Amino acid sequence: MNKHILIADDDPHIRDVISFALEKAGMQVTQAEDGRQALDAFRAHPADLIVLDINMPELDGLEVCREIRKFSEAPILFLSSRDDEIDRILGLEIGGDDYVTKPFSPRELVARINVILKRTQAIPKAAKEPPPGEWRHGQLSIQPEQHAAHWNAQAISLTATEFAMLQMFVRQPARVFSRDSIMNSAYDGNVYVSDRTIDSHIRHIRQKFAEVGCDNVIETVHGVGYKLAACQ
Repeated sequence: MNKHILIADDDPHIRDVISFALEKAGMQVTQAEDGRQALDAFRAHPADLIVLDINMPELDGLEVCREIRKFSEAPILFLSSRDDEIDRILGLEIGGDDYVTKPFSPRELVARINVILKRTQAIPKAAKEPPPGEWRHGQLSIQPEQHAAHWNAQAISLTATEFAMLQMFVRQPARVFSRDSIMNSAYDGNVYVSDRTIDSHIRHIRQKFAEVGCDNVIETVHGVGYKLAACQ
């Protein structure tokens, strides 16, 4: 079945450019011209992924994301006119999966959307058989097929990108991952993201686990990258 993408932007030209690129890639598209319309459209017909502009009338993109996160974990890719908004866009209280700054290449946008959609489709990259029902590491457990993570039996709400990163660490708990290897694994090697983006996602994973009493789920190995902590 074709993936359904909701595009929310108050600029009709941008909506049309994105729609054309996505439809050419075989996806179905719904357009919304403001935040309120986007929220109503998603509630009426949930999309597989939302492309959400930050600055829109009625409700801005961050407000729309907060509302959607109350009842759905559908991946969200933000459009932003400023690269320095990354911490707000990918923030703990926001729950974004990725972002693209304007002006952007429609081809890059489609590539990023495809990467996010692949991450939400169950079987991990390089797996040769269906994933086990549960992977455990100390008090940390993840259920890949349910896209669920728990610490000491407490559920942790993760975005698709955050879950992909955590799953990568749990599969190889003794390995130290460089930022490049994290990017290649979590982003399927098809899209370049900055070190700052990787660091932001790691920071938000840590914050979410800290809220349930885990002070150190991912360790920093200075000068190298990151590794899974003992999780005891």
